[in-house]
Order: sequence, then C-alpha cells, then structure tokens
Amino acid sequence: MRIKDKLEEIEQYLEELMVFVPSSFEDYKHNSMVKAACERYFEKIAEATMDLSFLLLLEKEWPSPENEENVFVILLNRGIISESLSKKLKEIKSMRNFLAHKYGKVNDELVFHALAEELEKDVKEFLRAVRLNCV
Repeated sequence: MRIKDKLEEIEQYLEELMVFVPSSFEDYKHNSMVKAACERYFEKIAEATMDLSFLLLLEKEWPSPENEENVFVILLNRGIISESLSKKLKEIKSMRNFLAHKYGKVNDELVFHALAEELEKDVKEFLRAVRLNCV
C-alpha cells in the first residue's frame, strides 16, 4: 500500500507543479514567486521519487545501495528501469541537491528547461515502469 500511496503523491506533486510552470523562460525568469514554487515542487518530486525507489528495494528485499544514487543502478540491474531513465533520475536527484543546498548560483534557464521539458516526462516514465513491474 505504501508504494501505491507514494505513486499517488508523486502524481499529485506533478499536477500541482505544472500549474506553476509558465509557458516561457522570460515569464519564469522574472517571477521570483513562480521560481520558488517550481523549485520547491522539483525538490518534493525528486525526494518522493527517491522514497519510492527505496520502498521498492524494501518490498522486494533487494540490497540497499552504498549511496543514494546507486538505488537507480539497482532498479536498472533488476530490469525495472532502462539505462537512460536511470541516468535521468540521477540527474533529477543531482539537481534537487543543488536546489536544496544552494551549492552555487542557480542556472534559471537550466531549471526551467528541466521543468518545462523533462521532469514530468521522466517521472511519469518512472511511475509507469514501477506500476508495470512492481504493483
């Protein structure tokens, strides 16, 4: 049940995020409230995706990874996700860490591109893979 709940939580976050993502980078760049909301939803989605990944490992009784990023390698090796999706999920996690910990100046154009073009598609692909293989 926890896996289904986490799937629904991620879908809800994606829905809520897409309300905030503007249609153009210019609109994104000049609206600090929209940027803040989008960045926070990005973080929440990335965190929930990691949580779901670890829930899968627990349910399947697969070994825990040595570090968080390796959770996607385990899912790849177990045939749950593809190599390209594993790489994309690692990138989402990395961007989440950058946004959450403010390691440097945020590249608004890069974040907007991820929000507008990649995040929803990649996360939905992950959710489909989980449903197909694990639920």
